Amino acid sequence: MVTQTSSVSPSPTSANENLPTDCYGQFADCLVRKGKVREAEINRARRLAAQTDDQTLPTLLMKLGILSERDIAEALAEVTRLPLIGGSDYPEASPLPDTVASRFLKENHIVGIGALEDAFEVAIADPLEQSLLDALTLACEKPVHAKVGLPSEIERAIEHQLGAGKTLMGQLVDNFGGDDEVNEADVEHLKDLASEAPVIRMVNLIMQRAVESRASDIHVEPFEERLKVRFRVDGVLKEVESPPVRSTAAVISRIKIMAKLNIAERRLPQDGRIKLQVVGKELDLRVSTVPTMFGESVVIRLLHKESIKFDFASLGFDGDALEKFLQVLALPHGIILITGPTGSGKSTTLYTALHRINTPERKIITVEDPVEYQLEGVNQIQTKAQIGLTFASALRSIVRQDPDVIMIGEMRDLETARIAVQSALTGHLVLSTLHTNDAAGGVTRLLDMGLEDYLITSTVNGILGQRLVRRLCPHCHETYPALPEVVAELKLRRYQPRGEVMLPRPVGCELCDGLGYKGRLSIQEFLVMSDDIRRLVMTHAQARLIEEQALKEGMYTMYEDGLRKAVAGLTTIEEVLRVTSDN
Repeated sequence: MVTQTSSVSPSPTSANENLPTDCYGQFADCLVRKGKVREAEINRARRLAAQTDDQTLPTLLMKLGILSERDIAEALAEVTRLPLIGGSDYPEASPLPDTVASRFLKENHIVGIGALEDAFEVAIADPLEQSLLDALTLACEKPVHAKVGLPSEIERAIEHQLGAGKTLMGQLVDNFGGDDEVNEADVEHLKDLASEAPVIRMVNLIMQRAVESRASDIHVEPFEERLKVRFRVDGVLKEVESPPVRSTAAVISRIKIMAKLNIAERRLPQDGRIKLQVVGKELDLRVSTVPTMFGESVVIRLLHKESIKFDFASLGFDGDALEKFLQVLALPHGIILITGPTGSGKSTTLYTALHRINTPERKIITVEDPVEYQLEGVNQIQTKAQIGLTFASALRSIVRQDPDVIMIGEMRDLETARIAVQSALTGHLVLSTLHTNDAAGGVTRLLDMGLEDYLITSTVNGILGQRLVRRLCPHCHETYPALPEVVAELKLRRYQPRGEVMLPRPVGCELCDGLGYKGRLSIQEFLVMSDDIRRLVMTHAQARLIEEQALKEGMYTMYEDGLRKAVAGLTTIEEVLRVTSDN
């Protein structure tokens, strides 16, 4: 095996003729230079690699959860100057001769992708393993040209080629030995089914593909004649390949076992958590089950611990709204509220705000349900209503912990709101969220909860309303000239006074799974509590009047911020209209 410090001797028949010496060293340097990994993490993986005979540096970096397989593949492609193959470029049948053992291909993550007149083409997960390519050249009796592939995609291609065209899920279905009808009252039988290898691999495959698709949620929904699996990607649900209906009880039981839920209880909703590593990524999964007509519906929320960048610019914040928000965030006391529906990015914005003000001079305490991401240096409390640890009871205790900043996951009731107000009045900075449609609606929501108007005006410094829109794929989107009537109706000249207004639209490519979108960004509005707005609050004015006053003072609405970002080529008009239709 090639060690991490050895040089690779090129072979005249090898695809790696131009490899640099000390390949793994250059691979590590590339990752550090790109900011993908710290030097200490590389050294840790190197030490482990030196202690094992069958684990290379790239493999260990992925297995330790330090890097994703895509980060590793891109760095390997750069160091070796070999092309990176995409998931749709793998052929249906293997072009390699029968002299190449399938076990060798599986164990070493190699798959045939093409046959030339005088050579074979393969995709390999680690092209720095020169001995593998040399062995393959001998077995093929022809030179081998290598490309870099993702391990998960190579595994899928191998299974597809060896399975006579069947997908991996299809092969698992063939191996599933479940009965046509499972008696769900037989708990021991369900446990046995859920522990069978095909069921375990089905569930693992669903989770793996969810991670590869950048899904935020997995929906497993039983119906009378089918089991439906859907992923929520960039806020939109899409159906994916599902296990057969006869595996419904086994699949759901397997998920419940992983989440440490009671598989015998199918009449009541249950909540649990799973921690695991999938394709090199450390995940925290929140599992929710509810009973439905044909079985338990399961929703799994995927929290990618290493994928969130707590940076306002990467979230889509810019311009006047960001400037004013940071000014209010710098104040020593008061309340900042973030509003929006479920799934609008409120929690991520809260974490980003805390990350920005998290300095050694400040003590920050949070009360959350649940704690979604762990922040270094921040005291985070998970509520447990079943033992009496609610938002209100936790807040009453933490004010005696001498905090400078308090974050409340959600202001759910009047009692929590009153304690937050009292904390702000006694010199604390309080950050929290509300479920309202816009920033102005946050004021009326507090009034509706029963909070006194004079307490609102004396403590609330600002309210941020936000939504998430899908970000256009940077590799494939195109632009087109906007129709004059569209420019006039949407008043797009506000964002581009001169020249022809060009609007973007999605196209779809391999890098975005043909969707035309990749990732999401925030569109927001920020209402600063001015003296005029305080006077309106004291008269219990409608949200519409409060918003009109904020607009006079220079506030952009979410809708306007979205149009501005569409003209800038970050998203589309259709996306903005989709998420701001209630505005």
